[in-house]
Amino acid sequence: MPRDGAPRDVCVIGGNRYFGKRLISRLLDAGASVTVVNRGSAAPPPGAAHVVADRDDETALRTALGDRAFDVVLDQVCYTPVQADIARRVFTGRTRRYVMTSTIEVYDGVADASGPLPEAAFDAASLPVDRAPAEPWSYGEGKRQAEAVFAADPAFPSVAVRTAHVLGGTDDFTGRLAHYADRIRTGAPIAVPPTVRPSVFIHVDEIADFLFWTAGREFTGPVNACSHGLVDAAELCRLLAERIPGGRAVLKAVPEGPYSPFAFDRFYAMDNSRATALGFAFRDTAAWLPDVVAAATAPPAAQGDN
Repeated sequence: MPRDGAPRDVCVIGGNRYFGKRLISRLLDAGASVTVVNRGSAAPPPGAAHVVADRDDETALRTALGDRAFDVVLDQVCYTPVQADIARRVFTGRTRRYVMTSTIEVYDGVADASGPLPEAAFDAASLPVDRAPAEPWSYGEGKRQAEAVFAADPAFPSVAVRTAHVLGGTDDFTGRLAHYADRIRTGAPIAVPPTVRPSVFIHVDEIADFLFWTAGREFTGPVNACSHGLVDAAELCRLLAERIPGGRAVLKAVPEGPYSPFAFDRFYAMDNSRATALGFAFRDTAAWLPDVVAAATAPPAAQGDN
């Protein structure tokens, strides 16, 4: 039997790496019946059912799912409005609720802010959907457009989890902290804007916890997910340099990008008040960031697999 607050039947689309695999483990540990949908490139953890299908092929996805139905679908890999269209059509009548993992980058089109942005700063329902752009969607725009598809259909209960920048774990495939650590070790310049502005972050385990928690609730609409507290690239460099013997962070201000990861020329933070009011208790970034920095600067032999 599932633990209190955990859904009974869950479909996870994607989710075979980083916080997705942690989410699946939490669901299984809670006693949920989990079906993982992917193209077959990686098997799900033991205990999860596996449906092999290309989500971009609507007919194949319908056929592979058969008559399966779910309490909730957790979509980890919806990147375009076309994928959202297919998902909405295929899962209508199959699930009571659809949770899409979105991103802080949906706020890229919002005017400069002086404080953390609430969900209302980007209204997906008001965004015209462009299913055939002249150029491929950027990551942020693809997510904005995908959110817009779900938001346009209130009869299809959905959630867009707008995730902050995720840090932690030796399986972080992005290489963003490694970029800084490598340059600090060698004294190579680190490109930053003339004025470095802060952003928000979330630990890899915390976002897995948040998605697990969201799966067991009933709310819909967009929700911001970030730890409490602001951090900028200069502070990240300082923390990393303190852990690297002889390391030196050489910040080089350049008038235009590209900048180093997390080096922003605008205030780039989200307000997590909605999720907090709904009952989720976020951690303080300052409580977990030192451990993440320590792991990112440890010699390779000292880094475990977590």
